[in-house]
Parts: sequence; structure tokens; C-alpha cells
Amino acid sequence: MVRRSTMKVPLPEISSVEVLPGWTSEILGIRSGLVISGYLKVGTFRHPRGARRLVAMKRGYPVLRIGVRRVGTGFDELLLSSPNAYALANAVDPAGAH
Repeated sequence: MVRRSTMKVPLPEISSVEVLPGWTSEILGIRSGLVISGYLKVGTFRHPRGARRLVAMKRGYPVLRIGVRRVGTGFDELLLSSPNAYALANAVDPAGAH
């Protein structure tokens, strides 16, 4: 759904890390992928203002929002649901706090 089998992001490419308590209802933009309304979003999304996002969100889990440098990754932001979102945020946060 995201047109790639893996995604590697070197730590220096991470600009920000935040954990959202759950599903984000913000407008993500035009998608290429799969959306099951209110349950699952998987794919790439381009916001009308130009932000490009890689999204894998499932309702019921916290969302790890990772700001990345587009030059190195092809995206501006990663939105990833995980039951371990808080631990993952602590592991990858360049500032040490989110």
C-alpha cells in the first residue's frame, strides 16, 4: 500500500517526534493507498500545502508522528500506529523528549 517493502530512516534525518494519544482526524490530503473509514489508513498522502506523509494508522493505538527531512527520506512526516508508540518515541527522539 505504500509502494515499498521497507523504510529506513537514519536518526540524523529525524527532526521531531511526537506521540498522539490516538487516531488523528486532521486532513491528510490526497492519498495513494487504502483507507477503511474510521479504522485504517495505509499509504502515502500529500497535503494541499505540500506536506508528504507516509501513513500506517489503525484506530485504537497511539500514533507516533515523526518529522523527517524530505531530502533524505522522500517524506516530511511519518504517522505510525503502535501499541509501543511511547517507547519508540523515547528511542528515536533527537531531543530526548517529546
